[in-house]
Amino acid sequence: MHVTGLYVALAALLVLLLSLRVVLRRVAQRVGLGDGDDKELKKRIRVQANAIEYLPLALLLLFALEWNQTLPSMLHAFGIVLIAARVLHAFGLSRTGGTSPGRLIGTALTWAVMLVMAVLLIWQQFLR
Repeated sequence: MHVTGLYVALAALLVLLLSLRVVLRRVAQRVGLGDGDDKELKKRIRVQANAIEYLPLALLLLFALEWNQTLPSMLHAFGIVLIAARVLHAFGLSRTGGTSPGRLIGTALTWAVMLVMAVLLIWQQFLR
C-alpha cells in the first residue's frame, strides 16, 4: 500500500498545519476551551474540522481501491485531486466564512473524487 501511504502522510501534514493555526489563535486570544466567541478562532476550528470530517473516508476509499489493485496512476490522480481539493477548501474557508471560489471548488472536487472512488469500488466488486 505505497500509494495511499503518500496521501495519508500529506493529509496528516495538512491536518497538523490546520491544527497549528487553531492552537496559535487559541494562545493569542487566551482561549483554552471552545472558541471564546472569537470569529477568527471559530473559522479556524471549522476549517480544521471540515478537513477531519472528509479526509478519513476519502482516504479509506483510496486505500480500498489500492487493495483492489487499481492502477497506481489512477490512485495518484485520485490522491492528487483529493489533497488539492482539501487545500483549496481550507484556503477558501480561511479567507471568508461566506462563499468563495476555493471553498466551492474544493468542496466540489472533494465530493466528485469521493463519488468516483465509491462508484469504482462498487463496480470492481461486480467484476470479481
